[in-house]
Amino acid sequence: MAPNSTAIDLAPPDKTVQPSAAPIISVRDVIHRYANRTALNKVSFDVRPAELFGLLGPNGSGKTTLFRILSTLMVPTSGTAVIAGIDAVRDPGALRRHIGVVFQAQSVDPKLTARENLWHQGHLYGLRGAQLKTRIEEILTRVGLLDRANDRVETFSGGMQRRIELAKGLLHHPEVLLLDEPTTGLDPGARRDLWQYLGMLRDQERVSIIVTTHLMEEAERCDRLAILSEGNLVALGTPDSLTHEIGGDVILLEARDPQALADQIRNKFHVDATVMDKHVRLEIENGHRFVPDVVEAFPGEIQSLSVSKPTLEDVFIHRTGHRFWNEEAEAVASTGKKKAKKH
Repeated sequence: MAPNSTAIDLAPPDKTVQPSAAPIISVRDVIHRYANRTALNKVSFDVRPAELFGLLGPNGSGKTTLFRILSTLMVPTSGTAVIAGIDAVRDPGALRRHIGVVFQAQSVDPKLTARENLWHQGHLYGLRGAQLKTRIEEILTRVGLLDRANDRVETFSGGMQRRIELAKGLLHHPEVLLLDEPTTGLDPGARRDLWQYLGMLRDQERVSIIVTTHLMEEAERCDRLAILSEGNLVALGTPDSLTHEIGGDVILLEARDPQALADQIRNKFHVDATVMDKHVRLEIENGHRFVPDVVEAFPGEIQSLSVSKPTLEDVFIHRTGHRFWNEEAEAVASTGKKKAKKH
């Protein structure tokens, strides 16, 4: 199957989504292994009709592997992925008519016009003649590029090219849209426009959308999230419910000897204190009231501090015990990029 693109835009979460609705996507106990490494470890979740669902995770978390399985580009080692009632492994050909896919890498032909890109994409799905012409007009209007229909895509901005990718993925009226890191390389304005369009697709056309991302601010725009770490599903729920489960405030204390300070705080205040980098981290109710007590209890030992409400980053730390991005993961990612360039 040729890479399929699709268009995205996001509005405020649709409050009409019914939790009781039968899932449009059902992933059950999916395992995938590469040689000696497990990329996915018994991952299970559902996506509801007309829901904007996020797969959030750092590099190496397994979200791209899961995306490839859902888009029929990869067969899992075990487990099932059913989309619109069709098994992705047993009948990938039939499933491809029900999904639109936007890959991280560009799939548009820059030497062709917007209309020509869509014309060739339509032929892949068996669309012809007046029906295809009408649909191209509709989708170009939808992504706001009808006035540029006869311009070469190479003359478009990055955001406009992404909208053509989206148009390609939506051309055949898919029930489900899959997007892998769709805002990569886009400026803030183009990112905002893309998410706004995703919201319109969800709310007005009732398209179910899965987006992979490593960006917290984008994940917060989703109706629900599956957070992945090292191939494991570590959290599942709405952004609000996930952050509220921590409760209270998050306090970070910088100290010369963070381990010693953490031990003293545990002994004196009987609260859980963890060491992360050069900081002592605490999750506690009424953090603003606790701060004066801890500063007074250990004079001169605290160099700086911060108090904040929980974020998705804190959810990740709470569930995994480590940061979303850490030095080791960044080093591995950097090494991988260097090797790729050499080859």
